[in-house]
Amino acid sequence: MVLLGPPGAGKGTQAARISDRLAVPAISTGDIFRANVAEQTELGRRAQRYMDAGEYVPDEVTNAMVRDRLGQSDATGGFLLDGYPRTADQVAELDGMLADAGQRLDAVVEITADTDEVVTRLLRRAAEQGRPDDTEVVIRRRLEVYAEQTAPLADLYAERDLLVQVDGIGEVDEVTDRIMTALEPRLG
Repeated sequence: MVLLGPPGAGKGTQAARISDRLAVPAISTGDIFRANVAEQTELGRRAQRYMDAGEYVPDEVTNAMVRDRLGQSDATGGFLLDGYPRTADQVAELDGMLADAGQRLDAVVEITADTDEVVTRLLRRAAEQGRPDDTEVVIRRRLEVYAEQTAPLADLYAERDLLVQVDGIGEVDEVTDRIMTALEPRLG
């Protein structure tokens, strides 16, 4: 499964909850990037430059990281990707990874959210967690990049009859219930 949605829509929170309910690993490129930044790995230093500017990490770095992660034993029975794919090129790369592994996507969940609500959420999170990459300028740029590069993936997955859209505004439990209800016919 793939989880799409703008930064701040609640993908990370929902990924953890869906992962628990379905007993599959939630694979978040954002978490992997942040861990590498914190550990000052070479990947982390490269990723930090792009993240600080509100840009995406280059595909070759991201693709290699995701391929490696999907090859780990806990992902053989299923997985939830949070933050990948983000571009049409990454969709093609993921298609190849899945074909090589004899797997396919069951669903793509797009969590939708109002832009102003997302900015408010991310500014609040930045204050609570001390996340220096979440300034209003960077947040708005990340939302622009999402709209330009990632939002069109929803159309691509809709054409494949994989897309499920769920409103991400509301209490966390309500959103989780909406997602699980929307997924029932696809995962049954």
